[in-house]
Amino acid sequence: MTELKQKVLKLLQEDARYTYAQMASALGESAEAVEKAVKELEKDGVILKYAALVGSAVNGGVQAIIEVKVAPQKLKGFDSYAEDLYSFSEVKDLMLVSGGFDLFITVESADLAGVARFISEKLSVIDGIVGVATHFILKKYKVDGAVVSVPEEGKRQIIQA
Repeated sequence: MTELKQKVLKLLQEDARYTYAQMASALGESAEAVEKAVKELEKDGVILKYAALVGSAVNGGVQAIIEVKVAPQKLKGFDSYAEDLYSFSEVKDLMLVSGGFDLFITVESADLAGVARFISEKLSVIDGIVGVATHFILKKYKVDGAVVSVPEEGKRQIIQA
């Protein structure tokens, strides 16, 4: 990957709203060169999408992290499980990980019952799943490199005895 593309990616990760002209000015490049780099990054699948990072107070709903232990399928390994799982709309992130579990899934649902339905009706019925551990996200302090600010009224009062 060229140095220009790396610098463009860094800027877009900082703020995807930067215009080609703004990035060009910051990088000492032409707007045309920056636009070409961005289009190539999109075409090559390096930039998958642009999204707004929204504070959790606005999101509502329930988010959970699910660790999944599977029995790898012969000649397919973990990929066949991934293909089954990433098709579900509740699944927001899906990763193969090292450690005590094999897959790491983040899911979102309108309520706890939705997460429970996902686990009982979709996840647990997949052949070869050996175990799951579910963790509900209670509060986020930092998301994708951005610190989530806490409104003043959300802060706890310190009480001393």
